[in-house]
Amino acid sequence: MELAEAKLKFIEAWGKLGSEWGINRTMAQVHALLLVSPEALTTEEIMETLSISRGNANMTLRDLMGWGLVEKQHKAGERKEYFFADKDSWNIARQVAQERKKRELEPVIKILNELTELKGDDKDPAFKTFKKSVTDINKLAKNVNRTLETMLKADESWFFGSIFKIFK
Repeated sequence: MELAEAKLKFIEAWGKLGSEWGINRTMAQVHALLLVSPEALTTEEIMETLSISRGNANMTLRDLMGWGLVEKQHKAGERKEYFFADKDSWNIARQVAQERKKRELEPVIKILNELTELKGDDKDPAFKTFKKSVTDINKLAKNVNRTLETMLKADESWFFGSIFKIFK
């Protein structure tokens, strides 16, 4: 397999993986392209490589910058904007976890906290079942949140060393 073919295969696979994580397929593909590019790329280079429109490229790059996965760079003497992705996989994993925590987990925890305050008749089976289910899910969500907080603050080798100890 040649390098160009391998790059395209990686970009396609990363796009599929991204959509499994709830990230737009094109967003994941642009990120993949920037991951395997040794130099920062212009919007035009991204559009040409992935055969996407300018509007799609611009919107996708804005989203990637919003997620903290891509940075915009300027080169002296040039008017074009260049885009670059951090290539450190631990930084990428932490950034994605942080964004997903903020966008998905924290709003759910807020709602679950409100629902656990529900007052009712503890003798009513429907109320009792609802209260127990919500309380248990809230406890699980808070444990997941604490685990993510630990991951976000941790050094890569310490985090994976701790995880591997659990599975021994």
